[in-house]
Amino acid sequence: MLVPARAVSELGDVDLETFRVEGRRLVDWIARYLEGAERLPVVPRVRPGEIRSGLPAAPPPHAEPLETILADVERQIVPGLTHWNHPGFFAYFANSSTAPAILGEMLAAAFNANAMLWKTAPAATELEMVVLDWLRQMTGLPEGFFGVIQDTASAATLVGLAAAREAVPGLDARRRGLVGQARLRMYASEEAHSSVEKAGIVLGIGQEGLRKIPADAEFRMDPRALARAVAEDRAAGWTPFAVTATVGTTSSTSVDPVTEIAEVCARERLWLHVDAAYAGSAAVVPELRWLLRGCERADSLVMNPHKWLFVPVDLSAFYTRRPEVVKAAFSLVPEYLRTAEESVAPNLMDYGVSLGRRFRALKLWMVIRAFGAAGLAARIREHVRLAQVFRSWVEADPDFEVVAPSPLSVVCFRFRGRGRSPADADRANQKILDSVNYSGEAYLSHTRLGDRTVLRLAIGNVRTEERHVARAWELLREAARPL
Repeated sequence: MLVPARAVSELGDVDLETFRVEGRRLVDWIARYLEGAERLPVVPRVRPGEIRSGLPAAPPPHAEPLETILADVERQIVPGLTHWNHPGFFAYFANSSTAPAILGEMLAAAFNANAMLWKTAPAATELEMVVLDWLRQMTGLPEGFFGVIQDTASAATLVGLAAAREAVPGLDARRRGLVGQARLRMYASEEAHSSVEKAGIVLGIGQEGLRKIPADAEFRMDPRALARAVAEDRAAGWTPFAVTATVGTTSSTSVDPVTEIAEVCARERLWLHVDAAYAGSAAVVPELRWLLRGCERADSLVMNPHKWLFVPVDLSAFYTRRPEVVKAAFSLVPEYLRTAEESVAPNLMDYGVSLGRRFRALKLWMVIRAFGAAGLAARIREHVRLAQVFRSWVEADPDFEVVAPSPLSVVCFRFRGRGRSPADADRANQKILDSVNYSGEAYLSHTRLGDRTVLRLAIGNVRTEERHVARAWELLREAARPL
């Protein structure tokens, strides 16, 4: 029985001529959005559930025009976004999408390459290897580091610590699991990112398997305390296996003394993983290469171009001196994934959890080429300068104080609240933060250092200028004046 022919419009893709028209309009809209982002409130004034309630509860039964869909993005989505591309975004680790990276994302979506095997995406695989080697050179890491892209630093830290577990002599966790085997212990500073603890949960190490090492007055890991902890744990029957050092801690961007930590790791035969997710990118600035001092001895390291190299999320660069161990921890090749080239070409699925892998290297390649190594360094250098300018304003104001070193583009500070109890001073700082963020002109985040509420101003957006930093300072002082 013959099946009746359907109209062309009911099958296949959207009409490509329509795509051309709407695509041109969209690129123009994106350019206008980037030009005018600062006219939008950084943080939307919406309540939880408000965006959802304004959207249809059921999918449309029939096709809708692209023009209508894109109009609804502007009408329904944009007002509910926190605009990370706003030059007044100073929260967390500010980042930005840049024009070449956006074009790279468009191309990656068009190609839709799955870079799981060399065979499934030869250009994507080899470009990834090339562009991560470029980044290695730009940041001063030595030859011998093998690079592979993960989605985020959390995933990269999980990969590094899984490899560390694989490297434990006599432990067959891959095949047998950890039940009935050694009690593993890993170490990180009390200022380390929560992803280290989460990796321990996922890997079966458990939260008790992570020992947090005290930090010094500048919020850096104490290597002597680390050495003592390892000795104590060995005596108590634990099996120490890994240390995570941090280059640019999340709260204060302090830099752990990696060289001294590496000495402890070498002496105790421990895997050294370095979390340089934020600060690693700054090493493209020649005078900031000191940030990665000692990292040449790391077994694995992560840095995030999507934090401070003007590449949109997600793109995390994972490096290791021991790729054979990482591969041993993750490689699993069923028959349907075997290819004739696997003995001579790398299959990047072997170096992480994911089988499907987006063509992420394309956007980083385009950013490096469009800005150049010197251009990227100049932009990061300017962000560091702006942070030092802001710090000087805080230091000159008797109502505020800087509470941590600020070697890069993050300044941790607080309203002194003299004459107030510690709890009342914390509430005053929270009130200032809420007031500034409600303004819509700037967005800052907070943390706790030394058991005090601390405000953070993080500069990282490619479009942030000194006038935006000055406006944030003006808003902070205005909010503090009634207090």
